[in-house]
Amino acid sequence: MKTPFYFVVFILLFQTSLTAQSFKERFESIDIKHYNLSLSVNDSTNSIDATALISLKFKKINSQFELDLVNKDSLTGKGMVIDSIYQNNVKVDFTHINNKVIIQPKHPFPGIKYTYTIKYSGIPKDGLVISNNLYGDRTFFGDNWPNRAHNWFPCIDHPSDKATIEYFIKAPNYYQAIANGYLVEESNLNDKLKLYHWKTEVPLPTKVMVVGIAKFAVQNIGETNDIPVSTWVYPQTKEKGFHDFSTAKKILDFYIEIIGEYPFLKLANVQSNTRYGGMENAGNIFYFQESVTGNLEHENLIAHEIAHQWFGNSASEIDWPHVWLSEGFATYFTNLYIQKFKGEEAFLNKLKNQRNTVLNFYKRIQTPVIDTKTKDYIKLLNANSYQKGALVLHMLRNELGDEIFWKGIRTYYQKYKFSNASTNNFKDVMAKVSGKNLDVFFSQWLQKSGHPVLKSSWIYFNDNVRIMIDQTQDTLFEFPLELELVHKDGSSEIKTIQISDKSSAHIVPATGEIKEIKFDPNIKLLFEHL
Repeated sequence: MKTPFYFVVFILLFQTSLTAQSFKERFESIDIKHYNLSLSVNDSTNSIDATALISLKFKKINSQFELDLVNKDSLTGKGMVIDSIYQNNVKVDFTHINNKVIIQPKHPFPGIKYTYTIKYSGIPKDGLVISNNLYGDRTFFGDNWPNRAHNWFPCIDHPSDKATIEYFIKAPNYYQAIANGYLVEESNLNDKLKLYHWKTEVPLPTKVMVVGIAKFAVQNIGETNDIPVSTWVYPQTKEKGFHDFSTAKKILDFYIEIIGEYPFLKLANVQSNTRYGGMENAGNIFYFQESVTGNLEHENLIAHEIAHQWFGNSASEIDWPHVWLSEGFATYFTNLYIQKFKGEEAFLNKLKNQRNTVLNFYKRIQTPVIDTKTKDYIKLLNANSYQKGALVLHMLRNELGDEIFWKGIRTYYQKYKFSNASTNNFKDVMAKVSGKNLDVFFSQWLQKSGHPVLKSSWIYFNDNVRIMIDQTQDTLFEFPLELELVHKDGSSEIKTIQISDKSSAHIVPATGEIKEIKFDPNIKLLFEHL
């Protein structure tokens, strides 16, 4: 996910409607396998009529279990009202209060799959955004991140809950509908109504389960590695949109080459009404309406969202504090795309700008990347999760070397694809592949706040540079520091010293008289130099 700068204030003010509670306890009780969502929309009202068939298994005998679904608000009239719930063909008792559906199951035996049919209706309070687009046309777009899916369908609204999903969408026949997975059926029900049936084959977290219903111009770009790539834009921006998203195949090819097999059955890039700059919904990415300009202005945004298909959608963070495993990865893999297609200078400039962003963020907010205290999840979309997460991966790459780093990244992805991982899971994979103890590295860069703040002095004497390095911040960091020794004749040489103390003295051999020392010339470290 990525946000344009002019959306930042809005996003930080947005409050999530529900804080995930005791999700581990819920997952120890039930395992949702599949959602089957029938959804009817119309132009006369914003109310939806829906039926959710939820297939699940009990892990133990339960007298009751909970799902998330927003209640109808008596003041605004928005929210969902449940008509009935059936377990297989037997009606069951339930209560719907405080955005929770508490269901009393009939004879729940562990290990047996049960299907609960929930019939409900209402005006979505959020999550399914019903509005008019830039051109006054009515649109319906899912926009679930972080935990807003429960505004329009009953679920366990947490990234650790993964399930397959299929949609039966009934809409006026002048609309087109796109959703996760592949198109099973498109049928005219009568002269006014159309049915779309989309279905996934792999499990997804609720944050990236969406539908998009609008008037679209659609271009099939073609296939790459047997993956169909398409563009869905408003008809009024057809030529511009087809041009802007034409780079998707090249980006997809690049990521398949460096990461591995694409995890989904299609890649569709969709102009939409998402509140984010881009939202990485699985297999069909939604981009903000104004992203279509015809000038290829948002290639990096497209690269970022496509990278999420592997990291965030397939290999997902186990809980919100580990969101850097999604956003930091997508940010760094965008950097790698820039390095490949725009050159080393552009890559280094990007790293330098990201470092400055992190340093400026720390002046305002001193939190670690793995932030377990922030419960307003929108606020986790910050420089720690994005830019610092990316820089941590870059430093890890330099720590391990390219060969080991890439072996570790691919091993991590293969182990956790279509599943969930914590930061420790990632650390353990990288440690095993490299044969190194990475506890200090992960602790100082991810579990603690801050970064090295260095003060230095040096002299040149008898073909050596004698340099003093002081760490002025409270927390001690251990890291390699690259130095560029600039000679009086303008030539230079690169040396690396290891910093592991608050104050340290180093003698560095030089091949000629030194007039200047440049710290970290190739942007390999997150630090400040006073």
